[in-house]
Amino acid sequence: MTRTLLIALAATASLAACNKQDHTIVAGPDDSMDNGANIATTPVALPPSITASKSYRCGNNAVVYVDWMSDGSARVKKSKEDLGVAVPAGSASLKGDAKASAITYNGESCTA
Repeated sequence: MTRTLLIALAATASLAACNKQDHTIVAGPDDSMDNGANIATTPVALPPSITASKSYRCGNNAVVYVDWMSDGSARVKKSKEDLGVAVPAGSASLKGDAKASAITYNGESCTA
């Protein structure tokens, strides 16, 4: 009985120490952190995807690997694991596309 009375007394004392001001809890986003940017309607531009990966043998007997991107650009690599060099669409250094059996890279003719 004494134990129950002590627990009740401790609970009463802890509740008596609470702040008795009114509090309003509002569900939803906090507009004070918006900073003028509406995140929900900002468009997101995804990176281009790889549409084809091909290997070509050039005139100097070197092998070149090309990842053709969905936006028309390409990534030219010296090995399959290499990160490569990004070549923008319509660049003079790379002529051809993923469907062509021959391309021109840096002035050299390369065939698939």
